[in-house]
Amino acid sequence: MASRARRESGSAPPTLGDVAALAGVTVGTASKALNNRGRLRPETRQRVLEAAEQLNFQPNPLARGLLAGRSWTVGLLTTDSIGRFSIPVLLGAEDALGPEQISVLLCDSRGDVIREQQHLRNLLARRIDGIIVTGRRTDPRPPLAGRPSVPTVYALGPSTDPRDTSVVPDEAGGARMAVAHLIDSGRTRIAHVTGPAHHAAAVVRAENARQRLIESDLELSGGRIYHGEWTELWGRHAAGLILRADPDCDAIFCGNDLIARGVADALREAGVRTPEDVALVGYDNWELIAAAGRPPLTTVDLNLAEIGRIAALRLLDAIGGRQAAGVETVPCRLVVRESSVM
Repeated sequence: MASRARRESGSAPPTLGDVAALAGVTVGTASKALNNRGRLRPETRQRVLEAAEQLNFQPNPLARGLLAGRSWTVGLLTTDSIGRFSIPVLLGAEDALGPEQISVLLCDSRGDVIREQQHLRNLLARRIDGIIVTGRRTDPRPPLAGRPSVPTVYALGPSTDPRDTSVVPDEAGGARMAVAHLIDSGRTRIAHVTGPAHHAAAVVRAENARQRLIESDLELSGGRIYHGEWTELWGRHAAGLILRADPDCDAIFCGNDLIARGVADALREAGVRTPEDVALVGYDNWELIAAAGRPPLTTVDLNLAEIGRIAALRLLDAIGGRQAAGVETVPCRLVVRESSVM
């Protein structure tokens, strides 16, 4: 009676006991109905749900967690200090976790193993339900030290342990898509400029670009892959190398958008028109770089938000006891802008 009086006077929110009383069930039954647990008659569950809606009942998160043995929180552990890759992954994960009323705690290790371990200990101390591990590179990475006691999914960069669950972009498919677009546009002398040869992304993109050219009876313009840094400076320098090696080059596929913007600047300064003389395609679809390019840059989008969404869904599966080991690839997509079409 006291709780009802407080509720009617507006001094206190309705409680689980109020819902149970209105539905004519025990508190335990009301809890099972609201958390979709236990074997209840459909009409009983419906009566509890209607009572909760009538009272505008909002479950207490702490109490909900204690009843379910969960915190309704997951950690997203990243090495990407600027957020270029981790923020889209986070947004995709939140899209999948939001309907489940699960919050995400973002922790940045800045590529430091000791800092990563500290974050991991703090997350586990909060009794999180699971972890998504991501970063700024697609290189395989060692699993988290000590193999955490909670379900863990690796996004963007896969775990080196085949027992883990990893969700990664289809790098090979993205590179082949970019080269196929240039070939379909009538380009036959296509060069490739990319990042360091010890980076997995550079190696996979380069090898598949080469293979796609071979399938069309074409060779790389300049006769080789141009490996360097992931920078505009390297793109400007590489463009000069390509033009000297093959003045008839009519297209350049770049390993990322920063390199592509550097190439575009060098071509413009050399009086070479894009795309009329040389078509240009980048990789990553970094909007700040690609959309503002001169001209706007055709590029391969890694589908980072989709990677985050699928990683979160796989984490939910694992939390529910249905973890699947192995690597799952997510298709990339080509974003066509003015740099490759006339």
